[in-house]
Formats: sequence, structure tokens, C-alpha cells
Amino acid sequence: MSTEQTPATANGFSYTLTRALEAPAARVWQAWTTPGQYARWAYAVPGSVEMDVRPGGAWKATVRTPEGAEFPLTGSYVEVAEPHRLTLGMDVPGRPDPATMTLELTEQGPRNTVITLRQTCDTAEERDGAEQGSGMLLDGLTGFLADDPKA
Repeated sequence: MSTEQTPATANGFSYTLTRALEAPAARVWQAWTTPGQYARWAYAVPGSVEMDVRPGGAWKATVRTPEGAEFPLTGSYVEVAEPHRLTLGMDVPGRPDPATMTLELTEQGPRNTVITLRQTCDTAEERDGAEQGSGMLLDGLTGFLADDPKA
């Protein structure tokens, strides 16, 4: 996995995570946009994931940390271009506009896809936390695809 952080700009603090996955882009897309599959790899509490995968559609999930703390997450889909690009708006308490994260899938052959996650945050601390969470998501997704490539 490669990680890139960009210095603070007028737009905030950004990071980019890139990882090669052994699955076609359509399979990765399905894992990211199907509630039952997403819950299996994204540390979500069973039954907490809801997805209306279309521009303006809502999503929600409650994530459980390894320590057992639970965090409800909500947002909406900003851009949906199956199976190559997905932009999520994420509700942030105290922030008037949602934070956005963009997922891009680039096929590099029939069973190889490069996934790139990008996000810009308001502070370096927020960026570091979001980057750590995104890294955990990519770890979970990688393991899920390896364990169950056709689920």
C-alpha cells in the first residue's frame, strides 16, 4: 500500500491511499456497495449497514473498534460511477458540510484492481485519524476479497 499526505493548502489537509487488490473492479465495487458484504469487512455492527447507492442516496453504518467502542456513521452518495468511482459524503458533528472521500477503482487486468482512496480534512489531526481508519478499511477489504473472492 502506498500513502501520500499533502501539506496543508487553502482546501485543508489531504491524504491518498493506494492498494493493489486481487479481484476485478466489479467484485471490489460489489464488496463496497452491498450492505451484507460491506458489514463483513468494514468492522460494522451486523444489521447496522444501510445503503441507497445512487447520487443523493443515504448510507449509514455503526462501526465497532477492536476495543468494542461503537461509532454510528451517516452520510450520502455524492457521485456514483459503477464500477470505477464512488464519492461519499460523511456527516461530521459540528460541521455544516459533509466531509467527502473518493474511491477510485482502476483495473490492471482481469483479476487485478488498484483502489485509491482520497480525502481532504480540516485539520492534520482529523486527516491522521481518517487516514488510519481508511487504512483499516483497506486491510479488511483485502482480507475479505482473499478469503471469499466470489462472495
